Amino acid sequence: MQTTTNHWDTYQDQAVTEYTIENDNGVKLSILSWGATLHKLTVPTGNGDHNLVLSYHKMADYLDNPFYVCMGIGRTGGRITRGQVTLDGTTTQLDTNEGHNTLHGGPHGFNTVNWAGALDTSDPQQAKIILTHTFKHTDDSFPGDLTTKMIYALDNQDRVTLTFEANSTALTLFNPTLHVYFNLSDDQLISGQTLQVNSQEHLALDDEKLPTGKMIANAGTPYDFADGQNLGQAIRGLQDIPEKGFDDVYHVVPGTDGTIAKLSDPQTNRAVTIKSQRDGLVVFTANSFTSDMKLTTGAGQPYMGIALEAQNLPDSPNHPEFGDVSLPAGETKRYDITYELTY
Repeated sequence: MQTTTNHWDTYQDQAVTEYTIENDNGVKLSILSWGATLHKLTVPTGNGDHNLVLSYHKMADYLDNPFYVCMGIGRTGGRITRGQVTLDGTTTQLDTNEGHNTLHGGPHGFNTVNWAGALDTSDPQQAKIILTHTFKHTDDSFPGDLTTKMIYALDNQDRVTLTFEANSTALTLFNPTLHVYFNLSDDQLISGQTLQVNSQEHLALDDEKLPTGKMIANAGTPYDFADGQNLGQAIRGLQDIPEKGFDDVYHVVPGTDGTIAKLSDPQTNRAVTIKSQRDGLVVFTANSFTSDMKLTTGAGQPYMGIALEAQNLPDSPNHPEFGDVSLPAGETKRYDITYELTY
């Protein structure tokens, strides 16, 4: 295992640090301190390293659009209706950042701060990038001061494990995720890739993309990825809806080994298997990417990446049937997402 640390950029007068781990197989993981952003996940090829995730050249470009490209998301992934949560009988009005609603932790969420970072190389079979920050309730409007870590580990089995860990000074919410966008292929678009999701249903959403509380069966529709489906074919099946692609929350059932989804590219034989013990996966096919996005692979365009965000079902404070993502004061909660690579 090899590790490096370098000054990558300056944003809002703060140094943005890039932490990189390279395993014994030549797989490299690069994380930016700002937003705990997954900047690069590269695998070796005959033509050099190939980045499996979307990325930018500058920090400002990551934040100059509403797409959270490969950034850390918290305290809560997804939307909270009207920014209102009631915990133990007390209702809190959160700051809103998408109309009347709170999206992805609100305007002062995980993606908006420069995390403190450190490398851990104590294990010869894996190395870790440990990012830490305390989100004060006076800054992000959630109850309690949340001290949290995002720990990225890369091992010699070509697995990236992301651990979210947090404790709070008061009863609060904790449903974090990583807004990672994959494109495994050598093409600009994802249309040739295959997605499999361990799911039989997805959430019904209203016009504001808020859950209604109901589920819709996937079987017999373009939303059915249970046995694997070509993404181009699936997207073509949704050209009669406003999004013209996927921006949906799947209710997933983890397999016995924790697998919830697998994305693969038949042309290159590259694949990523996603493992999580949580019951939600957001699938977004970048339908609304725009040409002013200056990504490293070129100008933004629809379908140039697929976001696969493992989390608990969103807006659960307003839909108790979705489960409980509360974090009691003084307790520590952890969630893991594992990305297993083949290439």
